[in-house]
Amino acid sequence: MNPWLAISIAITAEVVATSALKASQEFTKLLPSLCVVLGYGISFYFMTLSLRTIPVGVMYAIWSGVGIVAISIIGWIVYKQSLDLPAMIGISLIVLGVMVINLFSKTVAH
Repeated sequence: MNPWLAISIAITAEVVATSALKASQEFTKLLPSLCVVLGYGISFYFMTLSLRTIPVGVMYAIWSGVGIVAISIIGWIVYKQSLDLPAMIGISLIVLGVMVINLFSKTVAH
């Protein structure tokens, strides 16, 4: 499997799982709780597939960085949570870091 497709699936599954955490109401709601467990399982499985060619540190930086941005956007839209300026600056720096890794690092297999 293409490692970039694998990491994309891993990120999507992680974002779904993390979004379901709030809806699970501390694992008292069955369906959202199942989404959390299944989502993280799928995410970890596809992360392992991406590790065939992407170094673990790079893979984790991409997975967590994109996940942070996606969850922040979902929190803002779905849960009406706001971010202050320092949080937005920090998230922007994470995005910049992921871009630097992908554009300039020689450790990333393109």
